[in-house]
Amino acid sequence: MNNNRRRNFRPRQQKNNYRRRNGSINVSNSNNFKNNGNINFNRNGSMNNIHSVEKTMLKFQQLAKDAQSNGDPVLAQNYLQHADHYLRRFNELSERKETFQDKSKNLEKSLTDEGVDKEITQSQSSN
Repeated sequence: MNNNRRRNFRPRQQKNNYRRRNGSINVSNSNNFKNNGNINFNRNGSMNNIHSVEKTMLKFQQLAKDAQSNGDPVLAQNYLQHADHYLRRFNELSERKETFQDKSKNLEKSLTDEGVDKEITQSQSSN
């Protein structure tokens, strides 16, 4: 009936020469690299940012509370397991940060101690 009417949706032609975000893997590679599904998985560093991990942990804890109050203990437990994972990651990042700060303090202290020792030896050698 309405054959003369223009369709609202027109499919676009496929463009095979576009660049992927993480780099495309050519099928004709000489090394015959197999894509196992995880090759393009990229978190953009979200699991290394302590603030992002903490925020995600708190989000899952709140979701667990909401699920528990709605009477869904299975979903609440699922969210608590996710929150526990992010809590362990948060603790790991916190420990790494503290270790890095301790190392930098020790390095700074040793550098200042060496500077004081050099000043003492220079003043003694000049006398």
